[in-house]
Amino acid sequence: MELKEQLKNLSERIKSLKDSVNTEEATKHSFIMPFISTLGYDIFNPNVVIPEFTADISKKKNEKVDYAIMHDDDPLILIEAKCHTENLNHHATQLERYFTVTESKFAILTNGIEYKIFTDLEKPNRMDEVPFFSFNLLELKDRDIKEISKFKSENFNIENIVKSAGNKKYISGIKSIFKEEVKNPSDDFARFFASKLSDKVLRQNVIDEFKGYSKIAFSEIVSDMAQEKINSLKSKLSVEISSDDEKEVEDTPDDGIVTTEEELQGFFIVKSILAENINLDRIHARDTKSYFGVLLDNNNRKWICRLLFNTKQKYLSIHIEDKKEEKIALDKIEDIYNYKEQLQKVIQRLDS
Repeated sequence: MELKEQLKNLSERIKSLKDSVNTEEATKHSFIMPFISTLGYDIFNPNVVIPEFTADISKKKNEKVDYAIMHDDDPLILIEAKCHTENLNHHATQLERYFTVTESKFAILTNGIEYKIFTDLEKPNRMDEVPFFSFNLLELKDRDIKEISKFKSENFNIENIVKSAGNKKYISGIKSIFKEEVKNPSDDFARFFASKLSDKVLRQNVIDEFKGYSKIAFSEIVSDMAQEKINSLKSKLSVEISSDDEKEVEDTPDDGIVTTEEELQGFFIVKSILAENINLDRIHARDTKSYFGVLLDNNNRKWICRLLFNTKQKYLSIHIEDKKEEKIALDKIEDIYNYKEQLQKVIQRLDS
């Protein structure tokens, strides 16, 4: 079984069990140990995976980290586990202490759902404050799976991982800072633009003024980029309807079905959302008199969503389960972006 399928199965397992898992020990056994096993490490072999690994810290003796994955009799990866309800931001310090007194090269902080992976890029044998790779098993992207595969036992290469870790750490950091600045521009950020665009004395009232401008500007940039992506897809793919559907149209030219510009725009928005999770050539369109359908693998049973744009009030209908759907009123077509998580969950379920 491929890693992608294994991780999807584990993700589904976590979804089904997490409401019943209420302790750290239960999280370890139900979520974390299966993940270690998925990476190809024998969790029942104490020469490979040591639970409650002793990591003495200065005067504190018998300090234990939850798991150590061994290599040539030395700990290679330390894993500190918390209950899945815990916020990981409160626990990195403890793992940092363990990392310093062992020969380990990587440290993982996890609650069984979120994983934060650290190394020592800044100072040798000192765990970095910021993880170089983080992921959420319930919201996996293809690029996450590609990075996780580097930690499989048969693929593990310390030099290759460390080489790419620096790039990933700083790229992730920039993305995090950028997202925060888009939502809440800082004084320094607003001051930069004010100094470039205005001759006003940069008092706080001017900085606050440019915070507002920055927030609006970024909102418009995101909207423009989304529209550009839609236009690019349209130019490359033209009308993305399966060849079978095209044949139907040719054979029945008077069927009364008219594919509108708004339906195509909605379709390309859905495709841009799902591009993170699946190859675009697996996403198909099927227009009917009642709705414009979006399908996985051109399979009617695997419909993802339906665009009901034939009335004054537009709706997005999302496939929840067999014979069950969620119908959502849209003020404008771009509101489809607000339902990214729900659409991606449909793909995960249909492709599992």
